[in-house]
Amino acid sequence: MKKQVLCFGEVLWDTFGDEQKPGGAPMNVALHLVKQGINASLLSRIGNDKPGRELGQFLKTNNLYSDLLQVDEKLPTCKVAVQLDKQQQATYTIPKPVSWDNIQHNETLQARIKTISVIVFGSLACRTAASRNTLLNLFENKMLKVFDVNLRHPHYEKSTIETLAAMADVIKMNEEEANLLIGNYDEPLKDKITEFRKKYHSKTICVTRGENGAIVYHDDKFYEHPGFMVEVVDTVGAGDSFLATFIAGLLNKQPMDEVLEKACAIGAFVASQRGANPVYDQAKINEIIANGELAI
Repeated sequence: MKKQVLCFGEVLWDTFGDEQKPGGAPMNVALHLVKQGINASLLSRIGNDKPGRELGQFLKTNNLYSDLLQVDEKLPTCKVAVQLDKQQQATYTIPKPVSWDNIQHNETLQARIKTISVIVFGSLACRTAASRNTLLNLFENKMLKVFDVNLRHPHYEKSTIETLAAMADVIKMNEEEANLLIGNYDEPLKDKITEFRKKYHSKTICVTRGENGAIVYHDDKFYEHPGFMVEVVDTVGAGDSFLATFIAGLLNKQPMDEVLEKACAIGAFVASQRGANPVYDQAKINEIIANGELAI
């Protein structure tokens, strides 16, 4: 039976001035999983409003709409203001409360959960008790648990992050998040990861390093990739595409060095495009892998 992946959490509109694009890390991960031939579903909640209906139509167009997309009659669909700095790094202004703050454990979810082999979740949708408790209830079922730390200040509490980390089989975070959660800023990154694993016992820990690639601890061994050089348009969704590629590689039982190389390449390609979910250009992705960069 084909592996079923459930992505839990926020779905929203990323707004860049007058422009807006569908977003939210769980949705982005699910979209990239589908692009890579993985059977993925999205568990989230939209408002009963025009932005929500437009998101629903987007998900239908991209084969990601299902009865797991809940509709809230009171809370609005989320719109996030995205600001890019001179290096095209994104910061986010996220309103509260919004529809995905109220994801419910209902009969539809209960009927579907036994078909799920992998669950991907982040920290943002766990900022409220309602959605957080729904996620924790799902953990009672046997599945591979993938924690995309994805901290968005001030929308998290360290105690919640520690709870989620302790339950995860696979943890992905960026270097800044690793420094925050592990501390010891001057300590080598491998030592930090070793220390982190002693506390949380995760089988796989991945730390992304932006243009410098990523480092992974998996099956008692470290793997590293230096990353690829591209002209960055924006970083929105680059980490999500990396994680989706990483998960796809794990599910397909590919060698970890190959998984890491492809994940870095897809992440670099997405960073070279506008928005979180560009159409894949396989020729450009192949160029990145073959040459270590994408020609400007």
